[in-house]
Amino acid sequence: MAKKTKKQQSGGTPATVALTAAGVDFTVHAYDHDPNHPSYGEEAAEAMGVSPERVFKTLVADVDGTLTVAVVPVAGQLDLKALATAVGGKRAATADPALAERTTGYVRGGISPLGQRKRLRTVLDASASSFPTICVSAGRRGLEVELSPEDLAKLTDAVVAPIGRT
Repeated sequence: MAKKTKKQQSGGTPATVALTAAGVDFTVHAYDHDPNHPSYGEEAAEAMGVSPERVFKTLVADVDGTLTVAVVPVAGQLDLKALATAVGGKRAATADPALAERTTGYVRGGISPLGQRKRLRTVLDASASSFPTICVSAGRRGLEVELSPEDLAKLTDAVVAPIGRT
């Protein structure tokens, strides 16, 4: 596994470009993506040797007609009702994958909460606050970015709420 700090990063994805522009500390983790692995998030945790509770997946949901990003641990699932409540909505459903890809500019399994084509409202699971750093997609399969949950929340204007379940 290759690691790069922001000072060593050249070029990059829209997510890493956004992080560099914001001047926050982050580390990029690259690994060889296995297209046959059943879970993108679990594959990332295994490849990086990081607890699945510290690796977060980015999911796009439709809350009362508005696309909303949910960032939850790969070790659990998204509670759609809790997501709707967190943003003052009534009903949430998983967004159409093609719509999520078009709107964010990323492919499924590589959607990052950062550097999206169209900035979507974001909710970060409250469990992130129990770690000094967490990992989220850096914008493509096989690439993760590690940063503080506070920086992620600040950069995405995220609501922090308990939206994950095990």
